[in-house]
Amino acid sequence: MEQKMKSGFIAVIGRPNVGKSTLINTLIGQKIAIMSDKPQTTRNRILCILTQPDAQIVFLDTPGIHKPKHKLGEYMVKAAEGTLREVDAIFFVVDATEKMGPGEHYILERLQATKRPVILVVNKLDLIDREQALPIISNYTSKYEFAGVVPISAKEEMNLDSLLTEAKKYLPEGPQYYPEDMVTDQPERLIVAELIREKALQLTRDEIPHAIAVDVDEMTTRPNDDVYIRATIYVERDSQKGIVIGAKGAMLKEIGALARTDIQNLLGSKVFLDLWVKVKKDWRDRDGILRNFGFGDER
Repeated sequence: MEQKMKSGFIAVIGRPNVGKSTLINTLIGQKIAIMSDKPQTTRNRILCILTQPDAQIVFLDTPGIHKPKHKLGEYMVKAAEGTLREVDAIFFVVDATEKMGPGEHYILERLQATKRPVILVVNKLDLIDREQALPIISNYTSKYEFAGVVPISAKEEMNLDSLLTEAKKYLPEGPQYYPEDMVTDQPERLIVAELIREKALQLTRDEIPHAIAVDVDEMTTRPNDDVYIRATIYVERDSQKGIVIGAKGAMLKEIGALARTDIQNLLGSKVFLDLWVKVKKDWRDRDGILRNFGFGDER
């Protein structure tokens, strides 16, 4: 009997730093969602597409659900909560090495309002003893009726087949939404901007928590197939601009070198990356500027 094709949407949610982006990148097999050990690095709902012979799963990498501290935070939470209403199932990713805290309780409260099946994904299994997993799981299952529970390690690629098998139970039968070779619906410019922002966040660490946005001003393919990219890194303060540029431009050069490697892998071409740094005061709290950076008034 011929196997019927399934296709559907799964939201990936969880507190910051539980490994949501690592999970999606590992499942897709290439880097689309940006990774950082700083909370709230995912600002747009990036669609990542996994196509297998029996199913096409479209993952929505939601901005972390958290209590918002400024307008950017409010936008991100609204986007994440909107996503939960549009999907066929939800992965709630938790970190096996962390105790359940206010962040998880906040998400569980939000999940009570959704009618969608929720799969508890207990990540970072490689960092704990196996017997420690059971009390963690029973603690969560006592607080919410999950459709399924799958312990995994996204980094070590442990148990991911079981996770996909569980996910497919909740997908409707249907045709593929996207071509087989497509792994994201995001324009290349947006992914390039995110890769630059990832490197800037990694290298500036605690000095500039989230006050970084990146705009790709120009992206052109030259006659020899090299790609020229001019991008601007925006910060909120003059002091932050100095940190991003670094002594004699050293920090900016390092950001550019790391980002260029990832962008070349993404585009499959040699890349010339021209980075600039500008100050836009308090951009995270100003609606007009947020809209310019692609954070629209979605409802």
